Amino acid sequence: MPKFSIIIPVYNVEKYVKKCLDSVFSQSFNDFEVIVVNDGSTDNSLEIVKDYNVKILNQKNKGLSEARNNGVKMATGEYILFLDSDDYICKDLLKNLNDSVDNYPDLVRFQALDIINKEVKEYHEECFYGKNGFDAFRKIVNYHYVEPAWLYAIKRDYYLDNKFSFMKGIYHEDFGLIPLVIVKSSVVNCIDYCGYCYVKREGSIMSQSNYEKEKQKVEDAIAGYKNMMKEIKKIDCDCSYLKSFISNSTIMKICSLKNNDYKYYLKIIKDEKMVDNILSDTLFRKLKKRFLKISPRMYYKLLGKKR
Repeated sequence: MPKFSIIIPVYNVEKYVKKCLDSVFSQSFNDFEVIVVNDGSTDNSLEIVKDYNVKILNQKNKGLSEARNNGVKMATGEYILFLDSDDYICKDLLKNLNDSVDNYPDLVRFQALDIINKEVKEYHEECFYGKNGFDAFRKIVNYHYVEPAWLYAIKRDYYLDNKFSFMKGIYHEDFGLIPLVIVKSSVVNCIDYCGYCYVKREGSIMSQSNYEKEKQKVEDAIAGYKNMMKEIKKIDCDCSYLKSFISNSTIMKICSLKNNDYKYYLKIIKDEKMVDNILSDTLFRKLKKRFLKISPRMYYKLLGKKR
């Protein structure tokens, strides 16, 4: 059994996938397998992938969620990692992860670098060791990035035992799953190593500016919210921080929409009573909650995403 299974969905990324794979096969720790899920690529991506020692799963174009889900089914490693094919990882990531699992955690969080043209921005976050999922989430919820799947090494047995999977056919598939993966964990570690290079480029799913796609992202966020609220009911612990996070994130997403669409989704927000889930344990949060009930758009315009 390899220590790590690295799952890489590939769809028409011939310009980027070589750098991605080179970063994996240049790792200073080499007990790993690579699973490439070819999601119906029509360019030269697959031919490039074939030059590497990887497992290849071909599927019709079904999107990132199903590619990741099918990759997990092929994985045999103790821990699974998700790597997007237009990003890459730093050479000591797996070494640092291997050094951090002596207490057999369900989850290890590591950190990101944003790559924007030639600019690099590192996000160093507070590290911790051996926290339960609820306490870990209370820490992670204050980080720059919270839900991207590519910032976590997840114990495969834990992932399979809980029947986790990404919601199919949506953009924000991480939002609908990773917070639950964190909260349900028995043991979580967080290391400060910035090992994931998130390349922000034109044409990626998360950078497309088409307005209809923005509306779809809102629909997807609401779907993810409803799914998590359903799952939270099965958890016999205090999930107030999780409820507050997913509500805050969902409410914030509607604020970039045009006025008629904003009003339409604001009604859904009110029907779901999302604002009621926002924490009010400090004076700032109490004021925030009151402000959100009056005008979410005004609040986020003035104060951003502050929790």
